[in-house]
Order: sequence, then structure tokens, then C-alpha cells
Amino acid sequence: MKETFNLIEEITRNDDSIYFELGNITHNGRSEYAAEHGYIKRVRILKMNIARSSSVEKLENYINDHYQLLPLEYDGWEEWRRTPEMDTNMTQILLENKLG
Repeated sequence: MKETFNLIEEITRNDDSIYFELGNITHNGRSEYAAEHGYIKRVRILKMNIARSSSVEKLENYINDHYQLLPLEYDGWEEWRRTPEMDTNMTQILLENKLG
């Protein structure tokens, strides 16, 4: 099943490093569950209902093609690793949404 992403999350790893990720309400629920169970330190939504730009579509396709979306109550946390090109798309998404 292909996921559509419409929000940007700030995820804090247990080592206090931070990264940004595309998400949706379902992914945010997984993130919150992971934080409550100590797999990550915290998650916060930075922006909802982001615009459907080409950068969003490229990163969304990459995530859907390379990762299985896990159940809400998954015991663990899977960080979606990106290629340098996908990192550039994420940076562009942050800039488009005035977060970078």
C-alpha cells in the first residue's frame, strides 16, 4: 500500500541528535508509540498539510519503494535512511515550508 505524506516531523533520537522526516498521521502515531516506549526520545510535528511539491513526491516515492510501513505498535523504530539525492529533496522540502 502506497502512503501519502503530508506533514513534517522532527525526530529526536535517544542520543539527542535530531533529524527531519516526512510523515502522515499514521506515521506520527508510530513515532509517538516509539517515543512512549523508549525507541526514540521524542517526535514533534513541525508542519501539517504541506504542499505537494516535486521534492515531496520524489521522497515519498523513495520511501514507498524502499521501506515497508510498519504496524502502529511495532516494537522498535526504523529510521528511513536516505541517499544524498533524497537528503537534498528533504532539505528542499524544509526550505519550501520555511523550516530550513
